[in-house]
Amino acid sequence: MAPALLLLRLLALIATAREACAARAFAAASNATAHGATVVAGKLNVHLVPHSHDDVGWLKTVDQYYVGSNNSIQGACVMNTLDSVVDALARDPARKFVVVEQAFFQRWWAEKIPNIQAVVRKLVDSGQLEFINGGWCMHDEAAVHYIDMIDQTTLGHRMIKKQFNKTPRAGWQIDPFGHSAVQAYLLGAEANFTRTNHIMWTMGDDFSYQYAESWFRNMDKLIYHVNKDGRVHALYSTPSIYTDAKHFSNISWPVKYDDDFPYADSKNSYWTGYYTSRPTFKRYVRVLSGYYLAARQIEFLVGRSFLGMFTTSLEDPMAIAQHHDAVSGTAKQHTTDDYSKRLALGASKVEKGVNVALTCLLSSNGTCAPSVQKFSQCPLLNISYCPSTEETVSGAKNLVVVVYNPLGRERSDFIQIPVNDENLVVKSSDGTIIESQLVEVDNVTRNLRKVYVKAYLGITTNKPPMYWLLFQASVPPMGWNSYYISRSTGSNSIRYVATMVSPRNDTVEVGPGSLKLSFSSASGQLERIFNSVSGVDLPIQQSFFWYSSNQGDIVDAQGSGAYVFRPNGTTPTIVSSSVLLSVIHGPLVHEVHQQFGPWINQITRLYKNKEHAEVEYTIGPIPIDDDVGKEVITRLTTNMVTNSTFYTDSNGRDFLKRVRNYREDWDLEVTEPVAGNYYPVNLGVYVADGKYELSVLVDRAVGASSIQDGQLEIMLHRRVIRDDDKGVDEPLGEVVCLDGSCKGLTVRGTYYVKVDKIGHGAHWRRTYGQQVYSPYLLAFTHEDETSWKSYNVAKQSTMDENYSLPDNVAIITLQNLDDDTTLLRLAHLFQDLEDAQYSVIAKVELRRVFGKRTIKELAETNLSANQKKSEMKKLNWRVLGNDKSDPIPLKGGPVDSQALVVELGPMEIRTFLLKF
Repeated sequence: MAPALLLLRLLALIATAREACAARAFAAASNATAHGATVVAGKLNVHLVPHSHDDVGWLKTVDQYYVGSNNSIQGACVMNTLDSVVDALARDPARKFVVVEQAFFQRWWAEKIPNIQAVVRKLVDSGQLEFINGGWCMHDEAAVHYIDMIDQTTLGHRMIKKQFNKTPRAGWQIDPFGHSAVQAYLLGAEANFTRTNHIMWTMGDDFSYQYAESWFRNMDKLIYHVNKDGRVHALYSTPSIYTDAKHFSNISWPVKYDDDFPYADSKNSYWTGYYTSRPTFKRYVRVLSGYYLAARQIEFLVGRSFLGMFTTSLEDPMAIAQHHDAVSGTAKQHTTDDYSKRLALGASKVEKGVNVALTCLLSSNGTCAPSVQKFSQCPLLNISYCPSTEETVSGAKNLVVVVYNPLGRERSDFIQIPVNDENLVVKSSDGTIIESQLVEVDNVTRNLRKVYVKAYLGITTNKPPMYWLLFQASVPPMGWNSYYISRSTGSNSIRYVATMVSPRNDTVEVGPGSLKLSFSSASGQLERIFNSVSGVDLPIQQSFFWYSSNQGDIVDAQGSGAYVFRPNGTTPTIVSSSVLLSVIHGPLVHEVHQQFGPWINQITRLYKNKEHAEVEYTIGPIPIDDDVGKEVITRLTTNMVTNSTFYTDSNGRDFLKRVRNYREDWDLEVTEPVAGNYYPVNLGVYVADGKYELSVLVDRAVGASSIQDGQLEIMLHRRVIRDDDKGVDEPLGEVVCLDGSCKGLTVRGTYYVKVDKIGHGAHWRRTYGQQVYSPYLLAFTHEDETSWKSYNVAKQSTMDENYSLPDNVAIITLQNLDDDTTLLRLAHLFQDLEDAQYSVIAKVELRRVFGKRTIKELAETNLSANQKKSEMKKLNWRVLGNDKSDPIPLKGGPVDSQALVVELGPMEIRTFLLKF
């Protein structure tokens, strides 16, 4: 959370206007005369916008902020603020106030008696109390995924529509630490420059208006005396009134196509550390985002049965987690723990619902009758904890693995599960034995499992599994497939137990397919990546470094912290120049295990038939015994000539061009050559020259840059020893406590590396990026294969046979709503001109998507689904330098109610409400 004085940037962008005419809207909204509320022509009109900024958690938890407890940390009570504001507004019809965070307002609203609710409805209808932004929270813009941005906004908008039949008209992102390009796109308009004779004064601050009458009395006096003076004119206003006034002036506006990152509030205070802060929490949010998407699909597929809407338990915690002090990693530790607890409780309930839903969905007779088997899932699979798969597989019962694919196209990907038996065989749903491979569980994973299973679950696991069982699963679009794992006999034993070997030659080459990596056996470092099919051949090195955290100096006291990244110098320290190296060979995967030191380990995996490398890192605990904070990066170095240019995504959507030490809008004074060139990454980052593209995809929000030509670096973990004086008042030093002892946090994650010929990287970044965001959902049970097949549908797709969505389209929402409608969102994954084949109009045949159901009604809506598209009226803004010869962006046409074919242009998202 930034104090309001640190960021008084207003993103007051009008998304839609329900009024028939902007001029009439402005005239009507400005009709009041009390306290000088009329706009005066020919004068500078100062729009006073009373507001409070109520963080949905920061120094205190959500509950503490709402009820006003723990005030020794911060005096704040949101329910008192709302009570006080309503009383003050009711005293004078000229007064106005804007409300943002629905997480607080809807809780307050539900507690109010009918008489108070009637007063509030009157204030809303009169325009005195206006909902702006309207999301569940004011989400972050750097470390948040666009699907989560849409979801949390939709939740708030639907509640406002349900309670008041209102649609918020203005965006209000007054506190995120920089603004993203996707945020402006989602709001639907880029005009926030102060021109004309109208300016806005935001009258509020964090958790203000707890005694609202005093605020309004002072503003009454201010308006009276300013207007009596007569040189300027002041009035109560709202962002909607202010923007209508701007629009009414009918002047031309400049358009901004890039974003506002990185943000800095002084020459050495670049707020780029929070792109990476609290990396395990960022990963938890991202994992649950993909899981929530898949669970809502399953909830839709199983139908409106007795299960009800079991995914709603994740609505509130997931929406809260998008707050700019939550996923950003800038809250106090106890508040972050509360966010995690809320997510865990919600996810646990959804998991139980999914387990029951899968039983219903797979039932061959279409009933939800209780069955013998019970599904379970394994949220801690990444550290080898999965009780269902670790059980002994007997002759009577197989381990059944049901694999659900939430993507709209067929998919083939590898699954690895922990097992304790090397005599296993894997069969597909049609009974065919499929190739599998066993890999010993490494000691790093064993140690992680021992510590973190007990820390998370309070369970002591003394016997870790012996192996990872690996096999390739092929699953139809938005459907499932079943796999059966049984003990093998001499006649059906088709498996491979991989063993670790030490390098014998100077160069170690790995890769079971056309993609190969070369490592030096002397240094243990990566040397080269090449592909015999694509013709790629690139010298490349990869290693880990850490920047020493600046603690402030005699010139500037600014130090690194949860928000700010300020390294002590520009040259990071290499963790190790000599790396311990060992290799595992097998028919499905080759693994390279590297130990960079006692606290950094890495496994690079090359899979059969995959054209990229998967890199799993384990970092921590970061040592601080030397009293030095450390900010850990992985760096890829090549000989590519990249001309100071690299590309990062915006919230998982657009890729934006970044030029080192350069800003398009102004002349940059370079004071922090490292931190000032870091940017947020949610999907990936890449560099390109005239020959190759080097791309890296990530599994969570991170900070990344290219500090030297031909290089990419990604910050993966941070541990600092002092606060950065931005309000949190505690250092970013996460620990895990167990048995009375606390150690620094260990992070495990994955990034994905690919080299393509120039112009050919976009397809992989977009399509595999979808797989990273939406992994398979795995459920396990134990049952005899024959019995299982007798009362279950082992394999099925929601879609028509042989139909998949095109590679450039994704289903980003499929959700049952509480009014018997279904919310569907389709997104085009490619930018204009990004790819010659896929940056074109795409078509989706809804009849074939829902092949087993009949669509009775279809209505296209705005993005947050709170008004029909046909009823929307946008404000048209005149644009400076608008060239009529510029090509019109490709957009999909209207949907014919009979054909039900949806067209999408590059980067277009279309939202529909369906009835079946």
